[in-house]
Amino acid sequence: MIDIYKMDTILIIDDDPRNIFALVAVLKTKKFVCLTASSAEEGIKTLLRQPDIGIILMDMMMPDMDGYEAIAEIRKNELVNKVPIIAVTAQAMVGDREKCIAAGANDYISKPIDIDILVELLGQYLNT
Repeated sequence: MIDIYKMDTILIIDDDPRNIFALVAVLKTKKFVCLTASSAEEGIKTLLRQPDIGIILMDMMMPDMDGYEAIAEIRKNELVNKVPIIAVTAQAMVGDREKCIAAGANDYISKPIDIDILVELLGQYLNT
């Protein structure tokens, strides 16, 4: 049986409240349920507490623990290591996509985020 709620739940991990606000505002209009975390550590804790997360949008540049480290931690945990992760970065450089995929992300998108592309990616991983 497919868990419809899980398919629509996105965990947004980003240290910038403006990015979180903008993403939540747009994704809610697309009928997604959004959970948020303002640090990688908070995001990992949320993921472990909340089994209904269908996908993660992971900011790659955060203080303390960056997205690469957070992805590595998530991929080590058998309870949550299958959750798809889309890496999000503001500093799109040549080779970033490959670096994110090598770190364990399923896909990559750069800021400013094109919402149509993001929704298409979400649809691919959430089967919506």
